[in-house]
Parts: sequence; C-alpha cells; structure tokens
Amino acid sequence: MTVERPTIRLKPKTDSRRLRRGFPWVYDNELVTDRRTKALEPGTVVRLEDAERKPIATATVNPNSKILARILDRDLEANIDRDWLAQRLIRAHNTRDMLFDTPYYRLVHAEADGFPGVIIDRFGDAAVIQPNTAWADSRLDELVDVLAEVTGVSVVFKSASGRARALEGLDDQSALIRGKLDAPVPVPMNGAIYMADLLGGQKTGLFYDQRPNHAFVGQLSKNTDVLDVFSHVGGFALAALAAGAKSALSVDGSNPALTLAWAGAKATGVSDRFDTMTRDAFDAMSALGKEGRTFGTVICDPPAFAPHKQARDAGLRAYEKVARLGASLVVPNGTLTLCSCSHAADLDQFRAACLRGIGRARRECQILRTGFAGPDHPQHPQLAESGYLKAITFRFLG
Repeated sequence: MTVERPTIRLKPKTDSRRLRRGFPWVYDNELVTDRRTKALEPGTVVRLEDAERKPIATATVNPNSKILARILDRDLEANIDRDWLAQRLIRAHNTRDMLFDTPYYRLVHAEADGFPGVIIDRFGDAAVIQPNTAWADSRLDELVDVLAEVTGVSVVFKSASGRARALEGLDDQSALIRGKLDAPVPVPMNGAIYMADLLGGQKTGLFYDQRPNHAFVGQLSKNTDVLDVFSHVGGFALAALAAGAKSALSVDGSNPALTLAWAGAKATGVSDRFDTMTRDAFDAMSALGKEGRTFGTVICDPPAFAPHKQARDAGLRAYEKVARLGASLVVPNGTLTLCSCSHAADLDQFRAACLRGIGRARRECQILRTGFAGPDHPQHPQLAESGYLKAITFRFLG
C-alpha cells in the first residue's frame, strides 16, 4: 500500500547522487521552495524526489531551517510511527549493550544512529534527550514513551540549550518531562566517579565522547603532576588521579562545574591529590607560566572555537594559542594533549595549528596518538560533522 504524503523536489541541475549514496541533508538552495513547500509544517514527513520526479527517500522538512530536508528512511513506504521509532531505538540500545557493561553512555548519536538531529545520553535510570530537529520535537512524547519502554529509564529530561535548536526555529525551554531528579547523578567511568548535573549542566551534563581519550591520558599520567585546562566537571583530571597521578589541578571558568569536579574527586577518593582554579583558561595558563609552574601531563580540552566555517580562521588561531601556552607548562619529556570539538576545523587543520603553537613555544615533539570520540558516538559515513572530536597527544623531546 502506497503511503500518501507531500512531495518535495530537487531543483533542476541539483546532483542527487550524493543523496542516493547516503548523504542525509538537503539544503534550502537545493530544493524547489514554492508556496506549497514553504507552507508545510516543520517536522512534516515528505517524499523526496529528484528534478526528474524519480524518488529518492522518505524525509522530513523544516522550512525555517537552512537544512530544509533530512532523510529519515531510504524506504519510500516507511511509516514514521511508534514502531519505526522503537526499531531504531532498539538497534541503538543493542549496540551500546554490546559495547558497555554499565548503562552510562550516549544512546543515540543523531544521524549516525538513524535519528536526525536527536541526541540521547543515558545515566543509569535517567536519560537526557536533545530533540534538535522539528520532526523529533513534534514527536517528543511518543519518543520518550518508546525510550522508557526500550531502556527502562524512569527519569527523562529535555535539554533545549544549544545553537542547534535555534537554527531550527525551536524553543529553548528545557524541562523534566518524566520522573523526579533533585541531585547530580554519579557516573562511573575509567575508574573515577563523575557528578553529572542533568538539569543545569552543559549540554546533557557530561561529555561521554572523551572516554577513550581520558583512559589513554590516564595511562600516561601515573606518578606525574597533571594540569587539566577547560576541565568542566573533572574530565581528564579525575581519570588521571584514578590511574595513579601524583596530583591534578583542574582549571575552568565555571565555578559550578568545578564544584561538581570536587564532588567527583571526593566520591572517587582522590580529593587529597586534587585542586581547582576558577579562572579564564588563557589567563590561568599565562599566570602559571609566569610562576614557573610545570606539569608532567597537560591537557587542554576547550569548547568549540570554530563551530562553523565563518569562525574557522579565528578558531585555529585560538587553538594555536592554547598549544603555545600549554607547551610552555610541560616538563622535559612530558606530554601535552590538545583537543578540538570543532567540526568546521578538520584534523589536518587542527594538527597544523597545534604544531604552530608548539613551535612558537620552542619545543620539539613527537605525536604519540590521535584519538577520536568513543564508539557510543558512531560516525555517519557520509557526514563529516559526526566525526567532530579530535584529541592529539604530543610527547616533548627534552
């Protein structure tokens, strides 16, 4: 039986081959945007065709977004209903069960898990959902019901913060939509306990993507003094202390985040070796350098300095500055790990900026490892943006 739904069509001369190969987005300048298309409700499920009226996929539209259409299913007859949501969520859940022994992970990583624009992080019996696209936002109640059925979570929080929802024309109203939660959630990871503020923290409350990079740096940090800049709730510092670091200093501009880091250090049993500094990261590194402070292990994990192409050049200059300041604080033969979550700056560009900064600090180095996000953050093979995280560890040669 043919599923009846509106049709949208590519403009003449728009190449449909990348869409047929799996690219999941269609931009507003690639589609015929007549009055009928512009009048479609954001989140409407449509049939996507090329300029010759040959079918491509089942998609969803948002006339308010530059990404006007997002592909939901290659099956033209797919019914985007409760069963469809459940099948996709079960698939994502089974993958995470294969990867992790405990239910603390990213459960849904947007397009890479077949849920365009949807992020779901799981924290034991609680979950945080970011419905960053109109189709998901309009089906939020049904999605939450399915999430509870598949995973058994009893608490679900909708996080509406961030740039993505604004670009879709969606509200910024976060809300606890199922269950009760009145305290940070303890999260075991890499031998440490992190305290995740699901209701008031950044993004979903914790960054699971750095898990394998935390573990690697933890190995390097045994019996060293550690400096963790842009530390958030303890990030690399707590993993390093759990792995045997002599001491760790966490630097962040957010006092609430560092309060959670202290709570995590106490829960992990390492607070006697832990300290914090609430200060702008650049100012803090400059001040530590003037004091002559050095560390065996230095990590800098800043926010996205290049969140879009227009900010790329300025962002790369900022990464270069971070590398220069960080390199000046590393002892001879110590390590420096530099991270970027900017998808607009690719690995080659980021690495080059880091090396320029290290060169300006007059340090010689070798690259020990290039890390990426953990496997609960799978990459969509046709969408470079889904592989945003880079973490490069340098060892200094004297």
